[in-house]
Amino acid sequence: MFALGNMMVKFNGLNYNDWSEQIQFQLGVMDLDLTIIVDEKHAVITEASSEEEKSLDEVWEWSKRLSLNLMRMTSAENVKPSMSKTSDTKEFMIQLKEYSQSDIADKSIVGSLMSELTTKKFEWSQSINDHVTSTSNLAAKLKAMGMDVSE
Repeated sequence: MFALGNMMVKFNGLNYNDWSEQIQFQLGVMDLDLTIIVDEKHAVITEASSEEEKSLDEVWEWSKRLSLNLMRMTSAENVKPSMSKTSDTKEFMIQLKEYSQSDIADKSIVGSLMSELTTKKFEWSQSINDHVTSTSNLAAKLKAMGMDVSE
């Protein structure tokens, strides 16, 4: 699961639709999407609960725990501090969607990109072309967000 989380698109505040589509697909393939696709919450388990209800509860909790972990693993570090702690997968996705539509996301990402651009140094282990390309890509991302970066 850790390897899968590292291969997936990280939610960065601006890519909610792509991230959401990919996370829902991956959870479906892994059969962990129960808490996302079922509208109602499962019943509270008591001693009088049937074996079927107890089994469903175990599957529900397993799905919830693993899907939340995957969602958190695929969220960028600058997003995590602004998220409130929740144990509900649907609530977590709603929070990420709201975050992606807020001014906080834009400011946070612009700040991160500007910091990366202004502190970027040439590393001798890469070619000059790669350095110029990555710097240009950072400038293009900033320009797309309304920040004009001069030569």
